[in-house]
Amino acid sequence: FAILLGIVVVVSAQTPQPCSSPAQWQGRRIFTDREKKFQEFAKYTYDATNKRTRAVEEVMQGQERNFYDVLHLYNENKEYRVDLRTKKCNVTTPRHPFFETHVPMGSTFLFEAEVGPAQVPGEHLTAQNWEIKFSDGARYAIAVTSPDCVPIWAAYEGNGLTLLEN
Repeated sequence: FAILLGIVVVVSAQTPQPCSSPAQWQGRRIFTDREKKFQEFAKYTYDATNKRTRAVEEVMQGQERNFYDVLHLYNENKEYRVDLRTKKCNVTTPRHPFFETHVPMGSTFLFEAEVGPAQVPGEHLTAQNWEIKFSDGARYAIAVTSPDCVPIWAAYEGNGLTLLEN
């Protein structure tokens, strides 16, 4: 019985747990909608401490290509969008609330995968995939590195809003 209990404790200790992502990070963001012939590539900066994001975007809609620098200051409820061709700046309110990028408590662990050659130090990472459905029907899914919880991609759908960040 003691051996069986020891095995159960070791196995349950290995079950992945929700985690907190770094408060500040930078990455790349990609949106694609083939039906609308839309693509967006962006350098993305995220700051949860000050609730702000910045994206330097290249947006392609059909044959048209535009470039923007977009700063969201959620504590001030402002969005600054600079058209990098015309240098015109539009100031509006953000289209959506600030989303903290992390694995929320209550999320369901889906699966874990190794990306890259696992036998080569520094050349691979472990990705964990999670999802949660909120009481209002909204859904959130995220993939993060393990053990550092760095976001790889995240998707949110609910209340008439769909977001996907890579």
